[in-house]
Amino acid sequence: MKRLLICVLLVTASLASAQEFKLSPELRKSSLHTTRVIVQYKSAPGGPERQRLSTLGRYHHDLRLLNALVADVPAENLATLSHDANVKYISPDRVLTPNLSNAAPAVNAYAAWQSGYTGAGIGVAVIDSGISSHPDLNGGFLGLSRVVYNQSFVPGNLLANDQFGHGTHVAGLIAGDAASSTGSKYSRTFEGIAPGASLINLRVLDQNGQGSDDTVISAIDAAINLKLLYNIRVINLSLGRPIFESYTLDPLCQAVEQAWKAGIVVVVSAGNNGRASVTDGYGTVTAPGNDPYVITVGAMKTMGTPTRVDDLIASYSSKGPTAGDAVVKPDLVAPGNLLVSLEAPNSTLYNAYPGNHVPDSFYQNGGSSASSSAYFTLSGTSMAAAVVSGVVADVLQKTPSLTPDQVKARLMKTAWKSLPTFSSYTDPASGNVYASQYDVFTVGAGYVDVEAALANTDLAKGTAMSPVATFDASNDSVTLNDDPSAVWNTSATWSNTAVWGTAQFTVNSGASSSPGYATSSSSTSSANNALWGGNALWGGNALWGGNALWGGNALWGGNALWGGSIANGENN
Repeated sequence: MKRLLICVLLVTASLASAQEFKLSPELRKSSLHTTRVIVQYKSAPGGPERQRLSTLGRYHHDLRLLNALVADVPAENLATLSHDANVKYISPDRVLTPNLSNAAPAVNAYAAWQSGYTGAGIGVAVIDSGISSHPDLNGGFLGLSRVVYNQSFVPGNLLANDQFGHGTHVAGLIAGDAASSTGSKYSRTFEGIAPGASLINLRVLDQNGQGSDDTVISAIDAAINLKLLYNIRVINLSLGRPIFESYTLDPLCQAVEQAWKAGIVVVVSAGNNGRASVTDGYGTVTAPGNDPYVITVGAMKTMGTPTRVDDLIASYSSKGPTAGDAVVKPDLVAPGNLLVSLEAPNSTLYNAYPGNHVPDSFYQNGGSSASSSAYFTLSGTSMAAAVVSGVVADVLQKTPSLTPDQVKARLMKTAWKSLPTFSSYTDPASGNVYASQYDVFTVGAGYVDVEAALANTDLAKGTAMSPVATFDASNDSVTLNDDPSAVWNTSATWSNTAVWGTAQFTVNSGASSSPGYATSSSSTSSANNALWGGNALWGGNALWGGNALWGGNALWGGNALWGGSIANGENN
């Protein structure tokens, strides 16, 4: 069977219709149960709004970052609440899960370290499952831990240590200093991309790797408030959940935008849903990675070699454009498959995946087959996002005056673009073959390169908002449309060819030897009808119409696509 490259776009009418309602898609369905909701208001809510919620349900607390209140409201009272003039939008307090090296050679981190850039002085807020104590995270003031702040937002659990095993692994990829694998005794060293950075541990995921919009938004608010005290310049969000409405209404997306506008670079994992058979993985980026401001990261496979020339995209890495808004994502790709990083002993992941334990012999000269007490292997776009957060810390150490938009634009422009055009992965368990084409919706602007980013001096004058893809049925073509505020295409320096490269726009249909093109120029090349035409993806109800997207379990239901981690990774 021919593999077709497919792109995704929600028809404009469907999005406009969704925005006419103050209730999110799930809440519009009739139900008798009580739901914990986030109520966003047009202006800051006060006593009358809290009293109103107490009358219609049970008020819990404020989310001041969003002018929002959290409450438990019976389904029969939601419509009444939505009629309040000050209410902007109501959505459930949704569940998030993590989007589950070494990575350093692939992103040219050694060059950064040799130049003295280790992220020193930069604070990175890790909003995850917590960070456990580890020797590789010491070396701060007077040799103390570089985890300089700890707070748990998990209801009923004030401990900020990592009981799931995900946040510690992420922290090591960002800022581990390889203290447990450095010296003549060791054949391999596992160092994070910014081994001098400080970490701010904001725990939002419980021992099962689950959290909610409410807890993540509260943690983002805390990071903004702690920014000056700990010089927080980066937030890492290696987690996500399905998209239910436009990013302009989604409370999680609105929260990350507040952090971005406060001067904090927000790095988000794209999601691990690239194998979705319904769409060939296209249109499966998770929230808040669908927000056009943030840096959204897909996962590459290092293929077990120190060079990046043989690296391939991980078939599970989610692809754009985003559901609903058709934002072009991911923005970058980075190493994320089978990465070795810090272990959280006796955590849920550590106990559930004994095959991911790293034997001493893997990195110790003359080591035994006994499991390491320091390191563990995980795979996923979670890991890739952590790598990029480390890159951002290094870049900001060198040039602390950069704004989040300037950092994003520079990383995208300097990303390595000499990627293949096609690769495939055969799952040894199922025999399924997953094909990947290296278009703008799969690899974004390319493979992050910290050495190139440090050497670049271009300053973006404008936002770095990701473009939006638009399908033209009259000629079966896709165009990329830049926000009027964006720097893209404002000069030769920021032309789309310079930022995304020529190859990233090529779209192989698989049905013809002639490629089609997705381009941002006014003149577009048409792809053949097998790829773009008819109702295959863009038209009718094949993907976007009716309930395929918003209703039932066809695409978003259950954990079919949105499960937490890709623990085992890919070996080829």
